[in-house]
Amino acid sequence: MAHTTYFLGANSKDGFYSLMDRLIDPAEARAIYILKGGPGCGKSSLMKKVGQAAQDAGCCPQYIYCSGDPDSLDGLVIDEWGVALCDGTAPHIAEPSYPGAVERYVNLGACYDTAGLATHKKEIMELMGGYQGAYRRAYRCLKGAGQLIEDNLELLETDALKAKIKKRAKGIIAREIPKHGTGGKVTERFLSALTCKGQVCLFETANELCKHIYELADSYGLAHLLLEELLGAAVERGHDAVVCPDPMAPSRLQHLLLPGLGVAFVTGSPELPYPGKPYRRIRLDAMADQEELRRHKARIRFSRKVARALLDEGMETLAAEKELHDALEKVYNPYVDFDRVYAMADEVIGEILELAAKL
Repeated sequence: MAHTTYFLGANSKDGFYSLMDRLIDPAEARAIYILKGGPGCGKSSLMKKVGQAAQDAGCCPQYIYCSGDPDSLDGLVIDEWGVALCDGTAPHIAEPSYPGAVERYVNLGACYDTAGLATHKKEIMELMGGYQGAYRRAYRCLKGAGQLIEDNLELLETDALKAKIKKRAKGIIAREIPKHGTGGKVTERFLSALTCKGQVCLFETANELCKHIYELADSYGLAHLLLEELLGAAVERGHDAVVCPDPMAPSRLQHLLLPGLGVAFVTGSPELPYPGKPYRRIRLDAMADQEELRRHKARIRFSRKVARALLDEGMETLAAEKELHDALEKVYNPYVDFDRVYAMADEVIGEILELAAKL
């Protein structure tokens, strides 16, 4: 297993939602590097270089992708060494809780030619304002979509449905989640994101960690009810779990990974189905009250159609924001001393290898 990939941020119906404070437990961490610096200063490049060094040493790092641009990194976790790195700038601002003892700043802003950048002040300010405005519009679209999705859920999450799901969960728990102890550890990660490239789900991480994949075929967002039951049982029975919230509504679960058991429960939708052949498929749509579906057919269809349009518009706006951000990076790149960036990366790698040698 070379590495796994997740998100720790989400473009949600309520704006940007961050799990960056759950990157790694400070009590268990040996070092957390908080990278500071603006556009184009090499934060993602530094983390990629550190990640490759960890892989070369036989570790399996977690790469944390940016939820706005999945080609960029927001973080890196090397569990074997108790080390993490993160982009500590907005919107996922990170500041130390135990400065020096755990967290260490890496100031990549020191690699800027500030005199050169000052000659582009007006252009930089215009581009900054443009892409921040694009984010505001994207979140307005996502908020509208989220409200319509919630409207359908209010219709469909009936007591009868909850009873059916509880019964189905009981069978799965008996079959897949044996008693192992008590108090399993829960780790939160996003497996999905709404990005400038559309809806993305890192199903490959579930495949990497788990041999048996249950696909929850779900058009309406009902998977949360089943996943809550399974998560409660897994933790109670002593199994560690990776819980993956819904990026649109982070209070609801979308996926659940139980690596110790080799079992994952991933939600597949008509827009983003699970791409492989699942071990088992559970059709949650069929468990919904069919009479409710018939009675409110027009309302449900309208809500889904308009929510889909708003989601698409929101993600198109994120794509427009990415173009503005790319333009901003092009302004900055000629004024970044990348030799210095890579020297700082080598210094961080050296410190991390020293920590690893002491294990």
